[in-house]
Amino acid sequence: MCRPARRDGAVEVELEPYRVELTGYCYRMLGSPFEAEDAVQETLVRAWRNRDRYDPDRAPLRAWLYRIATNICLDMLRGAQRRARAVDLGPAAGPGADLGPPLPESAWLQPVPDGRVLRLDGDPAEVAAERETIRLAFVAALQHLPPRQRAVLILREVLCWQADEVAGLLDTTVASVNSALQRARATLRATPPAEPYRPLDVKQRHLLARYCDAFQRYDVETLVSLLHEDATTSMPPFVWWRCGRAEIREMLRAAGNPCAGARLVPTVANGTPAFGQYRPAGDGTGYRPFALVVVTISAGLITELTTYLNADRLFPVFGLPAGLSREACPAGPHVQESRMSRFDDMTERHDYDSQS
Repeated sequence: MCRPARRDGAVEVELEPYRVELTGYCYRMLGSPFEAEDAVQETLVRAWRNRDRYDPDRAPLRAWLYRIATNICLDMLRGAQRRARAVDLGPAAGPGADLGPPLPESAWLQPVPDGRVLRLDGDPAEVAAERETIRLAFVAALQHLPPRQRAVLILREVLCWQADEVAGLLDTTVASVNSALQRARATLRATPPAEPYRPLDVKQRHLLARYCDAFQRYDVETLVSLLHEDATTSMPPFVWWRCGRAEIREMLRAAGNPCAGARLVPTVANGTPAFGQYRPAGDGTGYRPFALVVVTISAGLITELTTYLNADRLFPVFGLPAGLSREACPAGPHVQESRMSRFDDMTERHDYDSQS
């Protein structure tokens, strides 16, 4: 029996509410917000084109969309290089080591704004748990898994699907799904712990304010005092990275003051605090985008600083302004404490007011 055709507008309205969760799924699969957006857009286009073939009696709409998204991700991953962090690509650099040649964007795990991949208006405890599943270290660990095993783990452990539902989606058996899940869990056991971003945590906000102030003044000793003993720092697209408080102090001192006059604007990436770093424009009129700095915290100290230098690509994704005026960027500890309150605002509004 033929089902009545639905109007195109009605189908679009029906599909759009799934965009955020599908983007989160595809991001965990692919490790790139750009590829995830492409995969989701293709998913919705295919669903729209095949809308008359969808039979709600066979599967819920959500399951049908995830089947399409999974197939698209598996196609995109076929033959693709595993995305990674610098710490996954070789040993830490020694004193005086040069940055080496940059790797292409496709080699790197890329950060994503929380609001693109998570529903931030739900139960705070659930949002906090979901933030754990988009941390850079967790998503990087996922990239070590074969694509189908990766899909199994995300669907079972992150999205809480039943084994028979996953088996149906992947056209395999429940036994195969359970076996893949066990292997995937073993791979992810080594993922290091991290302190989740807590927008109302006064100590966390104070730590970030001190980091901002010290960075903008290039106060090396204060910066180093905020680091964990085994902290790491890296700068994609370069494989170079350093490990350890003493080594990072030596590196910062040797660098001179490359960030003179820089300003940091807070945002949130991968469930952790982040900053858009701006440097003074050559003509003295304001500040221009330079890098996105993702900060990982544990036990009240900074454990990892990842400075993504592809600001031109990432700033629009994070809603960060294309430039800052000099008047909008006063410095000082009191200013930094005030700016940290914007983390709270962004969590509530899910966006960033570039003029505030």
